[in-house]
Amino acid sequence: MIGLVARAALATGLLAAAGATAFAQDVPGKFDFYVLSLSWSPSYCAEAHDSGRSGGAQCGARPYSFVVHGLWPQYEKGFPEYCLQPSPRLYHGIVNDMLDLMPAPRLIYNEWDKHGTCSGLSAQAYFDTVRKARGAIKIPPDYVDLTAPLSVAPGAVQDAFVKANDGLSPGAIAVECDRRRLTEIRICLSKDLKFRDCPEVAKRACTRDRVAMPPVRGG
Repeated sequence: MIGLVARAALATGLLAAAGATAFAQDVPGKFDFYVLSLSWSPSYCAEAHDSGRSGGAQCGARPYSFVVHGLWPQYEKGFPEYCLQPSPRLYHGIVNDMLDLMPAPRLIYNEWDKHGTCSGLSAQAYFDTVRKARGAIKIPPDYVDLTAPLSVAPGAVQDAFVKANDGLSPGAIAVECDRRRLTEIRICLSKDLKFRDCPEVAKRACTRDRVAMPPVRGG
């Protein structure tokens, strides 16, 4: 009986310690690097159409191409999320200022709650950093104004981004896809927004031979 009690106490202690460790990980500002995720908006809109959803303002008349999905604090393995609950209030003015890069208010609010609160920055400073990170990336010429459907090899898209961005290595980028289409480009950046390798992110890249890139709206 004593043995059972001792083992139960030990198990409880281990669970508590594990829970404390997990909680301690998700501390604002305590992370290793960022992932900048750039979503190919025409693929998002095509998927929304296929599933009978409207896609919102992002799929309206304006011809969006690559838009910012998010800037995500990362650990070398895994990532923090929802580091402040409830999250500090996000003012409408910040949301409105970000709509040129992130064309959906709901996305902006969600990114702040889930990822921005883990940056250790104020809301304004975080979204200023999002803008700086996006400004550091050059989109390869072939994808700047895509007016016709394109079939691409994910590796060729990766190579094009590496060629267009000095200092970007294949180990710092992942081309993402679903079953049919290119969906996102994920680029790893240090806290001071310099390119850096990220094996855990890069290894999850799309493995399909070819995927589609729908054209921007109006194309």
